[in-house]
Amino acid sequence: MTRLPLPDTDAGFVGLFDSHARATPERPFARVGAKALSFAALDRASRTFGAWLRAKGVRPGDRVALMLRNGETALSLMLALARIGSVWVPINTQAVGDSLAYVLGHAEPCLIVAESDLLPQISACSVGPAARAVAAEEARRQAASAAASEALVVAPADAPFAIMYTSGTTGRPKGVIVSHRMLRLSGEAAALIADPRPGDVLYVWEPLFHIGGAQMLILPLIREVTLAIAERFSARGFWADVEAARASHIHFLGGILQILLKQPPGPLDRSHGVRIAWGGGCPADVWAAFQDRFGVQIRECYGMTECSSVTTANLNGPIGSVGKPVPWFDVAILDAAGCPVDPGGRGEMVVTERLGGALTRGYFRDGEATARSFRGGAFLTGDLVSCDRNNNFYFHGRMTDSVRVRGENVTALEVESVVCTHPAVEDCAMIGVAAEVGEAEIKLFVTVRPGARLEPQELSAWLAERLARYQRPRFIAILEAFERTPSARIMKHTLSRQTDDCWDLAAVAT
Repeated sequence: MTRLPLPDTDAGFVGLFDSHARATPERPFARVGAKALSFAALDRASRTFGAWLRAKGVRPGDRVALMLRNGETALSLMLALARIGSVWVPINTQAVGDSLAYVLGHAEPCLIVAESDLLPQISACSVGPAARAVAAEEARRQAASAAASEALVVAPADAPFAIMYTSGTTGRPKGVIVSHRMLRLSGEAAALIADPRPGDVLYVWEPLFHIGGAQMLILPLIREVTLAIAERFSARGFWADVEAARASHIHFLGGILQILLKQPPGPLDRSHGVRIAWGGGCPADVWAAFQDRFGVQIRECYGMTECSSVTTANLNGPIGSVGKPVPWFDVAILDAAGCPVDPGGRGEMVVTERLGGALTRGYFRDGEATARSFRGGAFLTGDLVSCDRNNNFYFHGRMTDSVRVRGENVTALEVESVVCTHPAVEDCAMIGVAAEVGEAEIKLFVTVRPGARLEPQELSAWLAERLARYQRPRFIAILEAFERTPSARIMKHTLSRQTDDCWDLAAVAT
């Protein structure tokens, strides 16, 4: 099989930005809402923030937490930290209480810059005397009076750029160490998949504090494109925002495409101007439905933060496949004994580097988790996949996101993909709960589309015609909304595992 050449990433990405800022200073890097942000403007802002950070005592290798919404300040500070060789700790702006306290306590940043309305959430955490919290508005005011710093710390490509805490859908988040090279590779992969043309506009709804948003910062450095940065994802206003931005590309993760499909039809369904939707987590049935309704080509991929965001990409393969490995990775599928599976068989995806530094070097302050995730230099993803004879990979869910019911293994993905096709269902999640007899029972959580009505018994009867008996949920709960990660994935560990707070099929049967 012919593989694309490996990109030269030894310079990381800061040098690339500086080259563009010198050569084409007025070229637009991004639009933030209605405001255009040129390379020159971002260069000045990042240099003044760099001088301000130095004046605050931040040194190379120091950790600085940013709890900021999408915008110019977040962009400028991220680049400023890269310039001075410090380590960015992105914080979810929705984090509160114990989850926020855990990340701040674990990362121990020397400085926190946050939106002013989020400072009370930080103060309530008692993160310790070493951390100083500054409002974003005050940081901008102080930086405006600082002289722009010309001095840079030229960080090696494999030096840490960020500690990105995983979404924590099933437990405590782990701090993935992301190098300058890894972020550069995540952008190279985005360019490979999205295949933008000169002058294209890529719509960025995903938070910059998530790898899916952060990787977009590389695109204007390696392609002649502009970013259109939105503050957040809005299903109802999505296509209007996209059209206003004149976007050619949109990014998706998790259930975003399903959520958009559930919205009422409208005049923008075919007049939005988008050519390509690229990302990860598009089931085969949603793939065709989305393309047919919105006239947008789906480009699917698979990845993890630990693997520079993208591991495989479907550039021209069959619907439902997550594609073939990107040039800087090799991928194997191994069984529980660590042996390769036959074509078509299922096993764990294991990733090895073809380019040194493409994989994370581990989890921050968690040697045990690092040791569990690596075997002989290969990264164990914990994801269940298969591969056809043409080397197209297929994702079947997390290996831990399955339930053994009456002797059969049931993956959440296979049940959820069927449930989501019900016309009244907006989104759903499946978990396993304790059974009185046997291994486990299935509990299903569902949110209903606006204006629709759905009763658990009705949904159960509908599923009985579409799922095997062992796949059918015994318990069904209707929720108003799910608690989600920054990438819109459902946080399953927050779902109730009680069995007396929902509809019970066994109770109806008796």
